[in-house]
Amino acid sequence: MSDTTPLPLPRIPGAASLPADVPGPSPDGHRALLDRYGRQARDLRVSLTDRCNLRCTYCMPAEGFEWMPTEQTLSDDETIRLIRLAVEKLGIRQVRFTGGEPLLRNSLEDIIAATTALRTDEGIAPSTALTTNGLGLDKRLEGLQRAGLDRVNISLDTLDRELYARLTRRDRLPDVLASIDAALAADMAPVKINAVIMPGINESAIVSLARFSLERGAELRFIEQMPLGPREEWERSRMVTAEEILARLREEFELTPAEEPRGSAPAALWEATARDGSTPPGRIGVIASVTRPFCGNCDRTRLTTDGAVRNCLFGNSETSLRDLMRAGASDDELAAAWAGEMWRKLPGHGVNDEGFLQPDRPMSAIGG
Repeated sequence: MSDTTPLPLPRIPGAASLPADVPGPSPDGHRALLDRYGRQARDLRVSLTDRCNLRCTYCMPAEGFEWMPTEQTLSDDETIRLIRLAVEKLGIRQVRFTGGEPLLRNSLEDIIAATTALRTDEGIAPSTALTTNGLGLDKRLEGLQRAGLDRVNISLDTLDRELYARLTRRDRLPDVLASIDAALAADMAPVKINAVIMPGINESAIVSLARFSLERGAELRFIEQMPLGPREEWERSRMVTAEEILARLREEFELTPAEEPRGSAPAALWEATARDGSTPPGRIGVIASVTRPFCGNCDRTRLTTDGAVRNCLFGNSETSLRDLMRAGASDDELAAAWAGEMWRKLPGHGVNDEGFLQPDRPMSAIGG
């Protein structure tokens, strides 16, 4: 054996660290991804890469992070195996692909196609969505739709080109706008636009972003800045809150709460009508993860690009399914490990607690 030959990984039983009280599988081997508080995960967020082609100030430093070596990240086959397991045995009904920037994964279309070929135990395909910064989306949109992509969320924090370049450290606003137009033209309704509002930076963009989205028939989602980027970039006392965002919107729009139940959706939705009639009516959402937590209805489970299952965006608990797979774990062992991690989920994310600790992983390494 040469010095460079890797040693075989030891076999690690998937249920080795399971909590003693985690519910077992049904007779057909299926499991529900439950926690102790009665919540069931049906929405899977899959991070396909920790890399990104922007350097947004609220997400990462100017030089970026030290990216994961390829051998530590999941291969296409490993990613598809875990998605298949989630859909066919663990009750997942929606798969959202995130990053980093998921468009940097060259095999994105293949992974989406493999996902939409799956069937739940009710015989239906899972819905698919993509969260992206939009760079290059317009050039790949046709192939992504052929693969079965249903919906897209595109990040846009300002319409001012100079400010966009400062925020993202890249002068790419025209490319994002081209992708938004392409998604709308492709009838990927609803096309959602995500905007993170930051104090003293883009608060003045609230109304212009709302008008931009309403004029085009896109659904805007304002997002409270969360403690998931560089630690010095977030301070609870300075953040722009959902109430402040809504107050600014009410100066220009009539806002009426959406009639249908919110359910497990992260955004509270409002029907918006411009007071001056300058834009068509439409919907605006606000995601208030910090000031109005929606943990009680959370139905999400997360898979990082290196194969760790996380039960909360803000938590530090995770289980490596990659290590289990590479040690030869069966599907049943992987399902048990996944269920065990979700069973550990806390009742809330604790961001507002005095002892809250920011997650060890940055947002780009967790997935949105």
